[in-house]
Amino acid sequence: MDIDLNTPAHPRYSGLEDLQGLVVASAQAALGLHLLRAAGLVTGGTAGTALILSYVSGFSFGVVFFAINIPFYAFAYYARGLPFALKSLATVSLVSVMAEALKPLLHVDHIHPGIAALLFGVSAGVGLLGLFRHQGSLGGVSIVAVILQDKFGFRAGWTQAIHDLVLFVIASFILAPEQVLWSLLGALVLNFVIAMNHRRDWYVAN
Repeated sequence: MDIDLNTPAHPRYSGLEDLQGLVVASAQAALGLHLLRAAGLVTGGTAGTALILSYVSGFSFGVVFFAINIPFYAFAYYARGLPFALKSLATVSLVSVMAEALKPLLHVDHIHPGIAALLFGVSAGVGLLGLFRHQGSLGGVSIVAVILQDKFGFRAGWTQAIHDLVLFVIASFILAPEQVLWSLLGALVLNFVIAMNHRRDWYVAN
């Protein structure tokens, strides 16, 4: 679920506007992940890794997602500086807490995996757009991808694609084939939302 991160040319938000944008975007991402988890599906990026580990280990998604992102904050600082690292820490923390808070507050007894995949792609896609426009992130492989692109010219999209390919191969040994296919649908919808709505020259903020 990690997408390329872009640095905007000019700041456009006040501090309060920036804060509410990050909170709302984190809530959208958490809702999408909650629905995906309710159907037993996975996605790409660090969130997908956390989902697989939570399914296998029995630990909650929020705890696993927060824990595996800890090493990446140093990379975030290295890649984009302290503000980006702090925003990444804040948004990962918010998504981790919100995703767990939704379990008792929005209990889903049954949801068709296709609907879960579609709603995840839309909700999480909108959430990621909000995070990008406020220079937040969900940490993980997207930060490493940016560093590799900046330092070695290896395109961030390829790094993320390789990671997600490996992730879905691993998922195919853990989940039923139809779950993997529905998970791929969710990832495709998410990336479609991002591709159609995220550009460097559109409204963004520092």
